[in-house]
Amino acid sequence: MKTLRAFRGATQLTADDGLEMRGAVVELLEEILHANQIANEDLISILFTATSDLKSEFPAVGVRMYGINDVPLICAQEIEVVNALPRVIRILIHAQSKLSRAEIAHKYLRGAQVLRPDLEEVSAPKDGELN
Repeated sequence: MKTLRAFRGATQLTADDGLEMRGAVVELLEEILHANQIANEDLISILFTATSDLKSEFPAVGVRMYGINDVPLICAQEIEVVNALPRVIRILIHAQSKLSRAEIAHKYLRGAQVLRPDLEEVSAPKDGELN
């Protein structure tokens, strides 16, 4: 049985550029949807926040261009914190899912991994590497 779940992630841009923002948001969205087997019909809503140094475009624009037009989207400004990571877009997706909370894969891309190192996927060491 499916239940309401929240899926989160973040990405960092190299500059305040609308084209880069659209690409980074779509990349992050695809990563989260794919990793958690979320279909469009499972989506309930998506919340985006952007740091105050991102002004070129709304993060939701890329999602609309991606083709998700029947899901409520909202954008907000992230609170300003001293020494916070710059040029960051965060995403919170509400969707129906069969996954338990422990099975959910949250995604942090393009340098935003430092925001949640506790959620980093641990990969097995390659031959000759130490743990």
